[in-house]
Amino acid sequence: MKPIALALITIICLCLAPLAASAQTDRFGKPDTVYAEVSYIGEFTAAVTISYTNDETIVGLQIPFRMDAGLNKIVADSAVYTGGRIAAAKWAYTGFRPDTAIQCVMLGMIANLGPTDNKLTPGSGRIATVYISSLEDKKIEKLIVDSTTLAHGGGMMAIADMLQGNPPDSIRMPMSERQIKPVWVFRNAK
Repeated sequence: MKPIALALITIICLCLAPLAASAQTDRFGKPDTVYAEVSYIGEFTAAVTISYTNDETIVGLQIPFRMDAGLNKIVADSAVYTGGRIAAAKWAYTGFRPDTAIQCVMLGMIANLGPTDNKLTPGSGRIATVYISSLEDKKIEKLIVDSTTLAHGGGMMAIADMLQGNPPDSIRMPMSERQIKPVWVFRNAK
């Protein structure tokens, strides 16, 4: 092997090693989990319910996913946060960015954008529901939803609050240790 190629492989491995080591890890306890559950509303529409299970206080979430309905072109029409854990916690920002060209969606949520102290306490439940429609008036027969990393480097992650634990036993976490890589679970509604 040529020395330049070997050097490039070494650099790539060194750069990817932290990513591989941090995949689906959680410094705070059990791995957090994002659930994507597909249900069919009609022949041409479906819903993806995104739920989240965490055992630490969370202040940020980023959930990108791709949708595949075979040869049927589909679009994510909307995301509804109302009635979910994020809405109940009164988070400052709930984002929804669909990309019809690559059939992906980015959900982004920020707890605080000003002088508030919103948090997602430990627990489990629905975050949002994303509604999907067929673009070609073809029936959506089998919708597959999978986690992805989008072109700008946006992968699935959660950001833990800087203070973990209950006073007087609270621990202040540096930003470098607050990123969580959740586990992804896909399932069809029963």
